[in-house]
Amino acid sequence: MNIAVLGAGSWGTTLAVLLAKKGYSVRLWAHRPEFAAKLEAERENSRYLKGVHFPETLQIVGHLRDLVSWAEMIVTAVPSQALRETLLGFHDLPLDGKILVNVAKGIEIGTGKRMSEVLLEVLPGLQPSQVTALYGPSHAEEVSKEQPTTVVASSPSLTTAKKVQEVFHTSTFRVYVNTDIIGVEIAGSVKNIIAIAAGISDGIGFGDNAKAAIITRGLAEISRLCIKLGGDAVTISGLSGIGDLVVTCLSRHSRNRYVGEEIGRGRSLEEVISSMNMVAEGVHSSKAVYELSRAAGVDMPITKAVYEMLFEAKPVQQAIFDLMTRDPKQEKD
Repeated sequence: MNIAVLGAGSWGTTLAVLLAKKGYSVRLWAHRPEFAAKLEAERENSRYLKGVHFPETLQIVGHLRDLVSWAEMIVTAVPSQALRETLLGFHDLPLDGKILVNVAKGIEIGTGKRMSEVLLEVLPGLQPSQVTALYGPSHAEEVSKEQPTTVVASSPSLTTAKKVQEVFHTSTFRVYVNTDIIGVEIAGSVKNIIAIAAGISDGIGFGDNAKAAIITRGLAEISRLCIKLGGDAVTISGLSGIGDLVVTCLSRHSRNRYVGEEIGRGRSLEEVISSMNMVAEGVHSSKAVYELSRAAGVDMPITKAVYEMLFEAKPVQQAIFDLMTRDPKQEKD
């Protein structure tokens, strides 16, 4: 099988290496030609995944349209807010029989669309049965070292999800399947926002009680939005839900938790982002999900607080006070 991986960040690079090691014909696309040339020359991604060497069978390319025409499976691993622009580069090419696997986690600003919805909107020849989301608790730093990892491949077509499962599954990268792509994408996107809140708690110096509350009530927010938009509540208890939420809120590898921690320590969002060489998807998603929750009429107080702290310069202590002094409710609400 010919597989194209679009996006040479840490996650795209990790998956390209994983698939090449399995024996597939894999080509990794980098947006900038000079970066593609650097990757090919060094045979590793020293910027995003230092120390992970490329198999001889992994090719690096800088030409998108030829790559898409060649591939039987296309993995989209660009940042969520760059997905639409990337897809426009080949939206007029025939995609019959191809499977698209999206691994970017986020909600598009301005449209409130999930990544699979962006794929289907921009690529007119694409059918829902050709689209899969591969989500779950899976830091590139660990997957690239072949540490045990478990994810879920979700598609409206169980046949397609099982094909993706077959392609990606290894002895250290276990893949489950389901057909609730709405729930998987919502959970995998909103958890990044909750991770920022957990990081803020760490940065302030709060303890385990506060973080446990953020994770638990954050899960309740994810569940409310998921059900409202047509997802299955059972998905939230799975790998893309509580699994990804826990790892993103707790891990030292989590970019979103790091952003929150630095905000909690008093740094501005601009300072934090400018010091990072990777994208923290939760920053953009907090704006998109806040707007989506308002449009859908879903109460998401933690998401709202993160949005206000990041984009309205609301003082952290005031946001915490407002959260803690909300009217008491039943836990199920």
